Amino acid sequence: MTAMPDTVRIGCGAGFWGDTPEGPKQLIRRGALDYLILDYLAEITMSILARMKAKDPAAGYATDFVTHVAGPLAGEIASSGVKIVTNAGGLNPAACRDALEAAFGAAGVNMKIALVHGDDLSDMADSLREAGLREMASGAPLPDRLSSINAYLGALPIAEALADGADIVITGRVTDSALALGPLIHEFGWRAEDHDLLAAGSLAGHVLECGTQATGGIVTDWREVDGWDDMGFPIAICSGDGSFELTKPDGTGGRVTRQGVAEQITYEVGDPAAYVLPDVICDFTQVKVEQAGPDRVRVSGARGRAPTGSYKVCATYADGYRATATMTVSGFQAGARAQATGEAILSRVSRLAAEAGFAPFGETLVEVLGTGAAFGIDPRDSDATEVVLRLSARHAEKAPLGLFGREIYPAATAMAQGLTGFAGGRPAPQPVIRLFSALLDKGAVDIEIDCDGTRRPVIVPGGDAAPPVSRAPERADAAPAGPAVTLPLVALAYGRSGDKGDIANIGLLARDPAFLPVLRREVTADRVKAQFAHVARGPVTRHDWPGLHGFNFVMERALGGGGIASLRNDPQGKGYAQALLMMPVSVPVDLVRAHPTLAAHAAKTEEPA
Repeated sequence: MTAMPDTVRIGCGAGFWGDTPEGPKQLIRRGALDYLILDYLAEITMSILARMKAKDPAAGYATDFVTHVAGPLAGEIASSGVKIVTNAGGLNPAACRDALEAAFGAAGVNMKIALVHGDDLSDMADSLREAGLREMASGAPLPDRLSSINAYLGALPIAEALADGADIVITGRVTDSALALGPLIHEFGWRAEDHDLLAAGSLAGHVLECGTQATGGIVTDWREVDGWDDMGFPIAICSGDGSFELTKPDGTGGRVTRQGVAEQITYEVGDPAAYVLPDVICDFTQVKVEQAGPDRVRVSGARGRAPTGSYKVCATYADGYRATATMTVSGFQAGARAQATGEAILSRVSRLAAEAGFAPFGETLVEVLGTGAAFGIDPRDSDATEVVLRLSARHAEKAPLGLFGREIYPAATAMAQGLTGFAGGRPAPQPVIRLFSALLDKGAVDIEIDCDGTRRPVIVPGGDAAPPVSRAPERADAAPAGPAVTLPLVALAYGRSGDKGDIANIGLLARDPAFLPVLRREVTADRVKAQFAHVARGPVTRHDWPGLHGFNFVMERALGGGGIASLRNDPQGKGYAQALLMMPVSVPVDLVRAHPTLAAHAAKTEEPA
């Protein structure tokens, strides 16, 4: 019997399809890893892979894994002894394996490859439709024509594949964190009922899954991070008790700090007390993040409970077309002239489309970037002298969008002076891809492992019938007596925003626990809703996050449909945390005087009253 290791080193070399191949190279050569995980899939990626596979039965997987990573590094992978777990299989894991075997053969390398099957539900689409599968939020029926439909599988099949002796495990759609949890289940012998441990391993995977976002990428305090040109990719040194330390290869850029890791923990999370995954429901509210040394952060305290009896299913489907054009306007009153130009172009195009007998555009959008559009500021009130005009339109047919593209350039001689910088020529219509999310009983999904040509089923334990609902009432502290000063929220907090379909979240964490009463009083759900009134169409919920000294705000219907269904410049809410951190808050003078950083901010604004 193999002895249980003291620690397991897992590095993440890709956070999305298109990430730099320097990440895997860096980790294989300098990370001293036990496992390398590579995360390539997102909801929109699945629809792209579906179109690729429809044109070529040998396509439908993340080709970068073979051409840029495993192929060029084949000899080093084999000699290092590192095992790889990746969702690069996309919609065609078998084709990914075949291409990988060909690359390994050319390099004289022989490694044992296992596939995880079962996530692709395309053969079940008709029966699911007949059974009345409904969208989780809207209750809408499953669309008639789908680009893709996949269940989010968990970590247990990955652990089973590793137990079969696989050196490389290729999956289709699994939860991102499962890529790390699977190896931890295998190495430490964790069981399906070890809910706290599964939650802790899932947290390690969640921190790792976006690559350099955990090692200093996109942090609030960006000036403190050096080496953007050679960012270190994350390594989690995991212990059998579920705790882990995050670090990166020595000598690489970036910075591993408590603040940066805490930001990443909040990324794309809804209710931190009930983060639902296939293997476990995680409670991250009491997670503890501590600086353990230079570029080393220790994370502990995750808790878990039994999973639900369902898999989340995500389908993508085409819903017409869209087109976007950008141009620059410069000079006095640039914002107002850009707004007038955009409205005139869309008015002209709408009139011409109607004269041609087309139905009205489903949606149009004028965004004047550089005037505070992200904050809902009217561009006509801006004193900016150079702006970018961004025009978008959506229609069920391509032809009206051809009119849209044709009528952009005439504005150069008919409308605002200073109009220039037309980007990319006439915009071509692109498909609008929408997301459909539902829940499906786990018993309806057949999972198999294919290792060296032998397929065997994997039985995944069920769980509770439905996910828990955590809705603690929002608590607001009473306003303190005495004088106060107005400061930007960024003086007291840092944050990170992310997306799940049409839902945006903003994790807001206090720079000092002493600031929490101010944040609780000043940054309510209602006030956040008002701050984002120009984009948030649904309710806003504030969840307490006591372990991280902050909150998580969840904004529904806040991304214009999300992904490439949205016409917005920021369809994933990447700038939402920054927009919130600019919000003014009232801070007691006594608190300002007790904290030099707040005093410095106050000195830049006004003297306390």
